[in-house]
Amino acid sequence: MSECDQARSTRSASNGRTGGVFKGRKALARAGVTLMVGLCVSMSLSGCDMRDWRWFNRKVGIDGTYACPRPPDPFQTQGFNGQEREIRYYRHLAFSNDFFAQLELANRYAALDASDKNLEDHIESSVWLVMALANQQGYAPASRAMDPRGGVLASRYDKCRAFERERAYRMLDNELSMMDSGERDKVRDRVIYIQSTLGADGFRTLGRLYDDQYGPMGEPADNPQAIRAMMRGRNYGMSNVRTLFERSDVDAYLYNYKASETGDVGAYVLLKDFEKSAPTRAKYSSFVESKARRWVAPYEFYPPEAPQGGVPHSDESRPDDAASYALSRMEELPFIHVVRALDYLNLLNVACFEPKDVPKQTIDSLRSMIGMPGGERLTYLDRVRAIQLAAVNGDSRSQLVLAVMYSEGVGVEVDYARAFYWYQKAESQGSPEARYAMSTYFDLGMKGVADQNKAESVVMQLDAALAGFKPSAGRLQAVLAQVSRTPEN
Repeated sequence: MSECDQARSTRSASNGRTGGVFKGRKALARAGVTLMVGLCVSMSLSGCDMRDWRWFNRKVGIDGTYACPRPPDPFQTQGFNGQEREIRYYRHLAFSNDFFAQLELANRYAALDASDKNLEDHIESSVWLVMALANQQGYAPASRAMDPRGGVLASRYDKCRAFERERAYRMLDNELSMMDSGERDKVRDRVIYIQSTLGADGFRTLGRLYDDQYGPMGEPADNPQAIRAMMRGRNYGMSNVRTLFERSDVDAYLYNYKASETGDVGAYVLLKDFEKSAPTRAKYSSFVESKARRWVAPYEFYPPEAPQGGVPHSDESRPDDAASYALSRMEELPFIHVVRALDYLNLLNVACFEPKDVPKQTIDSLRSMIGMPGGERLTYLDRVRAIQLAAVNGDSRSQLVLAVMYSEGVGVEVDYARAFYWYQKAESQGSPEARYAMSTYFDLGMKGVADQNKAESVVMQLDAALAGFKPSAGRLQAVLAQVSRTPEN
């Protein structure tokens, strides 16, 4: 072989080796690209966004970022007016138990955005975090949850809700850790009030919150998605969250019983299941029934106190047909009682004899106090709120009127427990009419009132008669005649 032939052979062999290397590198690059594309596609199909959800460590921060997409902002108005409209919009949805609206309110009241600094209220923020975590919309049903052993693939929506719940748990635990016992009580009471406006569903939720057979926020024990959102471990959930609602068979029984009282068939079935779920629970039945008759919501209406600044809290619960009928009966209540309530609240500086005489300034001031936008006329609900607000602020006459309204179903639905509550408030301020009414409740054994003996009824009626309330004198004679009879007679 010539030198030229040898050189050509050597070059050819070298080129073959080099080409092989290049081909191998190209194949490796193609494999890498394929792998990345496949990974991105699988993440997309499983509902993961690496940018926001931190897919590889599955951690969600408390900085206000979302795992689930949000609908576009319905309000484009900037400034305070736009903020007020947004908050009222979200409160309306949140009171209707919308999971994402509840999360949005929690963020807004936590003032995660500097533009919401005027709204900052960590008690209110915690309330809506609890509402979201207790909301069944927030966790996937067990049948659709991701089960590593069974290989069931959760949907994108199910996964993002689990991530949202984990973030909400972290945020709630952080907020509760900075509260004293009084502030935690406020969170709990506000949650109880809101849930009570949701009827049977709300009472069932409260039952789960107190039931130790469920997770900290009422999650089903067999739901992997909910469990993962509560953190892992034997005592899943964070300490501050776990202790917000102390587990109690009596309270769990109470709220299941209240749910059944609404007439909901499903609630009745669940109540019977609850009674059978543990041997000791059935023994509480008579005690719980008595307690349920005396139960009243923590607040007369939601805004228990005015926020420090910004948009006032509002009660966005919607009345049912029974409540609407009760409102329509406000025409039966003499308007003088509304005028007295407005005067007590220092909202009226002119004489009014009819609703149309009430100035717009008075209407706007009243509505701002209860977190509602202004209006041109005094509605039935405005009249109820005026009396309620005056009663809450200590007006004995309004307390007595409100008690009668609850007794008769005028303006508000019949609620004997609530009526008795306001009779007690008025009586504690020396109202002989309220004392007589309380004695009548005892005597008649009205639903919602704890059992009392005849002697206490007689004493109250005697005191009322001596205080100058004339109707009690005649009633007293009849009661005395009744209780003085011997069994033989």
